[in-house]
Amino acid sequence: MDILFVADPLESFKVYKDTTFSMMREAQRRGHRVFACEPAHLAWRSGDLVRALVREIVLTGEDEEWFQERGNAVRALRDFDAVLMRKDPPFDSEYFYATHLLEHVEREGGRVFNKPAALRDHPEKLAIMEFARFVSPTLVTRDADAIREFHAEHRDIILKPLDGMGGMGIFRVREDGLNLGAITETLNLDGAQTVMVQRFVPQISEGDKRVLVIGGKPVPYCLARIPQGTEVRGNLAAGGKGVARELSARDREIAEALGPVLAPRGLLLVGLDVIGDCLTEVNVTSPTCFQEITQQTGFDVPAMFVDALEAAVGR
Repeated sequence: MDILFVADPLESFKVYKDTTFSMMREAQRRGHRVFACEPAHLAWRSGDLVRALVREIVLTGEDEEWFQERGNAVRALRDFDAVLMRKDPPFDSEYFYATHLLEHVEREGGRVFNKPAALRDHPEKLAIMEFARFVSPTLVTRDADAIREFHAEHRDIILKPLDGMGGMGIFRVREDGLNLGAITETLNLDGAQTVMVQRFVPQISEGDKRVLVIGGKPVPYCLARIPQGTEVRGNLAAGGKGVARELSARDREIAEALGPVLAPRGLLLVGLDVIGDCLTEVNVTSPTCFQEITQQTGFDVPAMFVDALEAAVGR
């Protein structure tokens, strides 16, 4: 297969942990050709197809100069056997526009994973609303009074912006309510922006678990991202320590409930965030943790992913 990865600049990859890199490596190992471009390279002209300046690359096995470029050319995206949208968040206006260009690639006959419409339809924090039976008490609002009432009821809460990533903008407010007003004003921009508020789940001390679901089926291990020191966030980007573990019965219950729902919508790869027994996020843009789980457990997550991709494409 010819596989195109729409991603961040290749030169920015941290290959020792990058999930997109691990996908590329496994695809090349199987004899597939690997291509890459950035969302900024996508373009459409009336009367023509969606095209992009793409780079064909060969992975070298080195850490520094990890790829060599065989050449580059402007190509129609529909001509690739699979197009993988792997651009990291934030899901801003440019990401949104890219999904529309990629959706047109589908109309032209191309195959895009994850499906562009599904990326738009499943905002990573709000997607949990569909699966409320697995969620801790949660409030989505821009109303400061409603947030104060939620805190009065639950006493220990987490507040976070809907467009945050890597733990950015997450605040904990304990029973004393210290700085609740200031934090609310900061996050909701005095009522102009919607905020998510959740009851604090104390099992965060045991890790914010990333449960991967590939082709509707759970990877048998998760990566527990454990907060360090006085930090409340387990995100690796916020200094959390990643420890691979077998799925608990509850982890598997959640994954097996969501997988058969999300996969038919075109979500080939999903990353569920679970704290304790509670689902906190449904990540669909560029879920990570392939390499950490594979290195610590020996379970080949990239192989499972490329198996699912080949099956989806029919190769």
